[in-house]
Amino acid sequence: MKSNYRKPILLIHKILGLITGLIVLIEAITGCLWVFKDEIESLYEPQFIIEGTDKSVIPLSKARAVGQSIFPKQSIHGILFYQHSEPIEIIFYDPEPEFYQSVFLHPHTAEVFQVKDHFSGFFAFVLEGHVRLWMPASFGEQVVGTGILMFIFIIISGLLLWIPKKRKLLKQRMKFQWKPNINWRRKNFDLHTVVGFYISVFALLFALSGSIMAYSWLKHSVYKLAGGDKSIEFIIPKSASVQLSDQNTDRENKIDNLMPKLRNQFPHATAYEVHLPQNDEQSIYVEIFNTEGVYYNSDYRFYDQNTLQQLYTGSVYGAYEEAGFSEKMVRMNYDIHVGAIGGFAGKLIAFFASLIVASLPITGFLLWYGKAYKKKHSKRKVT
Repeated sequence: MKSNYRKPILLIHKILGLITGLIVLIEAITGCLWVFKDEIESLYEPQFIIEGTDKSVIPLSKARAVGQSIFPKQSIHGILFYQHSEPIEIIFYDPEPEFYQSVFLHPHTAEVFQVKDHFSGFFAFVLEGHVRLWMPASFGEQVVGTGILMFIFIIISGLLLWIPKKRKLLKQRMKFQWKPNINWRRKNFDLHTVVGFYISVFALLFALSGSIMAYSWLKHSVYKLAGGDKSIEFIIPKSASVQLSDQNTDRENKIDNLMPKLRNQFPHATAYEVHLPQNDEQSIYVEIFNTEGVYYNSDYRFYDQNTLQQLYTGSVYGAYEEAGFSEKMVRMNYDIHVGAIGGFAGKLIAFFASLIVASLPITGFLLWYGKAYKKKHSKRKVT
């Protein structure tokens, strides 16, 4: 690469870096904190001891009724059934005004164990910073999304700038060569360039996966490029129209038969999240979690609310065993973003990689400031 190409690339790298530096720093710090959210929360969240796991679990209709009695004016998003030794979680969510709380019930007696507000606590603060920089949702999300798209260009331009003019300098760019007489500016330059080179793959992975979650057009483009031909929208199929003699009672009985059916059909699942229909046409959709700690291989099953007959969707969110490469790639995106795709080791890598990414805007700013200060200091000496 000729040196005259480096100047505009360096200028773009500097400008975008100064614009997005604080955004990247906050995203990286909050991201590395979020990685171990479940593990950290398990240390201080209340643990409920449930005896007699051979007893029958309360039916769906009972769980819904108890939960609705706690928040009669709020909408039930889903009812989460774990294994018999864990509480049933009734999840409430409304977008306007935003409401997100859970009610935990004893699976055998329907006793209320806990009511949890998901918008309070340390990790709620962390997530709000990561998603919207603690700003109003619509504005903050756009700032974050735009900043991360710029960060992708910063990573690419940084890699282009990292390539030395002469091949013999390649080894020097790949390792620290600090001697006692090396000043702080040179050490900071190495920290930015050498560390930036080695962490660039992870930084690009975090930025791309985050942007795919933020922008549906990008998600759609990636999916189509991977050969996908289904809808990336979440499509809930309609139930068949059935005339019942006592429609409400019969439908409730059918719904109560759903959980035994699911446990029998998917005995090795870690949890089942049932989303009851919001109207007479909608089907019941169920998320069946097959592996604890990850979401990509969950099954999305849909059942007619009148007959419990399984229905099928034209979306990528269906049965995992029926998913092709492109569908699996889209569904893996979140687990890749947080490192969960690689288990505990993957989370550990994501944690340290994110922490190192957080150092780049700091060393980059110091690099810019050092040069600006040096020029200013030189001008003072001349005058």
